[in-house]
Amino acid sequence: MTRDLKSLLASEATVLGTWTQIAAPEMVDLIGLNGFQFTIIDCQHGPFGIETAENLARAADANNIAVALRVSRNDPVEIMKALDAGIRHVVVPNMETAEEAAQAVAATRFGPAGLRGACPCCRSGGHFIRNWQDYVLAEEARTGAIALVETANGHRNINAICATEGLVALMVGPFDLSVSMGFGGDWRNDTVSQAVSDIVTAAQAAGLPVMMPVFAPDPDECRALINKWTARGLSSFVIGSDKIIVAEAFAQWSSTLAK
Repeated sequence: MTRDLKSLLASEATVLGTWTQIAAPEMVDLIGLNGFQFTIIDCQHGPFGIETAENLARAADANNIAVALRVSRNDPVEIMKALDAGIRHVVVPNMETAEEAAQAVAATRFGPAGLRGACPCCRSGGHFIRNWQDYVLAEEARTGAIALVETANGHRNINAICATEGLVALMVGPFDLSVSMGFGGDWRNDTVSQAVSDIVTAAQAAGLPVMMPVFAPDPDECRALINKWTARGLSSFVIGSDKIIVAEAFAQWSSTLAK
């Protein structure tokens, strides 16, 4: 049984995941075999589409790790395709208003309450092998949208976004937020850090789990950031990305062997 992301987010224990941007199921194998509990398949910045993402999700299932997919935009068709591929949660980028958050939630729900098209002949529906009516009820309970807040506008509207009924979790995008705020990628900037703190405070006040990205390539800085946010009550962390982790490993080997 594949781990359930909602259950992981409800855990008080530290939960570690990463971003999948390398289009290789073997990389997802390595993520799972090395103890990560979830990964987020990145169809926004990763150079691949849903056809590749579906196979990456199969690798996550095989390794008993939870999986979400970052869509490229808040589009009901993109969200539907991710859910139909059997990926139960979508990370929706550039969330800036409550209206956008409500649209994302609606895209994860079948009618009459939502926008998701219904087709039993897809991976999530068991390719029409399962009982369709049972599937619809189960699918509604296990899918959901995660709001990625990563702009100055999103920061300004954070309380309304967090109040949106049906969101599964909230994620902060420190790097994009720093760019949007005019700090050119300096996610360590004090003003950016305060904005991130504001977003976390709003989510916690709304009872919304927070998934915190930690981009620091240095393990000691990464640990310090995890400790900082753990002290604030967070438990779910998205560590670097497969590219960052692999690049750091290559750098360690090359610098050691070149001496």
